[in-house]
Amino acid sequence: MLTGASAGMGREFFKNLQNFCGLDEIWIIARRADRLEEMAQSSKIKTRVVALDLTDRQSISVIEDMLRAENPDIRILINNAGFGKLGYVYELEREAQMNMVELNCASVTGLCAVCLRYMQRNSFIINIASIAAFAPNPRMAVYCSTKAYILSFTKCIREELKPRGINALAVCPGPMSTEFLDVAGISGGKSKTFETLPYCNPASVAKKSLILAQKGRAVYTPRFFFKLYRVLARILPHGLVMKFSKT
Repeated sequence: MLTGASAGMGREFFKNLQNFCGLDEIWIIARRADRLEEMAQSSKIKTRVVALDLTDRQSISVIEDMLRAENPDIRILINNAGFGKLGYVYELEREAQMNMVELNCASVTGLCAVCLRYMQRNSFIINIASIAAFAPNPRMAVYCSTKAYILSFTKCIREELKPRGINALAVCPGPMSTEFLDVAGISGGKSKTFETLPYCNPASVAKKSLILAQKGRAVYTPRFFFKLYRVLARILPHGLVMKFSKT
């Protein structure tokens, strides 16, 4: 099962799943049904299109009902759906900020809760966090807070799932050239930080994430620069880190 499948790293995950052994069917979830249908038509594996808006909490109930009817053996769950918004909390639309929490946190929590009932030993979960999870990030306060939740949540469920032989991997990439930047309002030189940071390759991150999740890794941070940031954010006061992490 793959969320946020219709664009960016979601598409890259979908491409890599085509060559993943032991999959009978892939469920792809996103809002844009037309894009999902196009992906399904090109798939080498049977693909089910599930067009849902995961900011609507009822969508998790829909998926739960589908799983109850199918009783599948879920081998892989990839929670890739998410978005961010650049701006101060007092400036951004309230609904957009609440939807960020709903999609980035609540939907991931809900899908893990319902899908784990159908997951067996040697299956795994990939939750997409971000380098923004490592420290508070002014002008992306809600986004970085949701990703910090994902990082913590994934570490917790990984520990809970060890007796069942199920792994959970938190992926913490830096910026990537995807639709995320446009949706977040970052494109067009609106953030000096994003203009100077090294970018991650979505195809490479998706491929490596699947490999590491299968091997039992807990956290994956691409590129040495971001690995260093992760360490610094752990040992330095966040008040200091925020001075150079502001977007």
